[in-house]
Amino acid sequence: MYNEKVMEAFKNPKNVGEIENYDGLGKVGNASCGDIMQITLKIENDVIVDAKFKTFGCAAAIATSSTATQMVIGMTIDEALKLTNKKVVEELEGLPPQKIHCSVLAEEAIKAAIEDYQNRKNGIVKDEPIKSV
Repeated sequence: MYNEKVMEAFKNPKNVGEIENYDGLGKVGNASCGDIMQITLKIENDVIVDAKFKTFGCAAAIATSSTATQMVIGMTIDEALKLTNKKVVEELEGLPPQKIHCSVLAEEAIKAAIEDYQNRKNGIVKDEPIKSV
């Protein structure tokens, strides 16, 4: 069902955990499959210097979380906002059609974390509910 690259990212995920004193937090979930994804970002001078994730979900959800966090480290905020689920799927060399929604969760979690960062910069801090995707 999954290719070798997806299985490697699932079995040996990178950036697992939560950044202490994070600058941005994004939580998203998909009610139909039960996957929940949280991404925290550390940002300096509008560049993402670290990204971590916690995901409750299937192999594809974990693999896309790991891959998306790896992809955004070193990107500017503007570059990271252009990250699409399609780019995550391409980096993983494909996902089964019924698992594409996991890559959408990864994209949306990154964008939610950046939105939280921007809100915090503007003095708006709120408890992040899980956004349904």
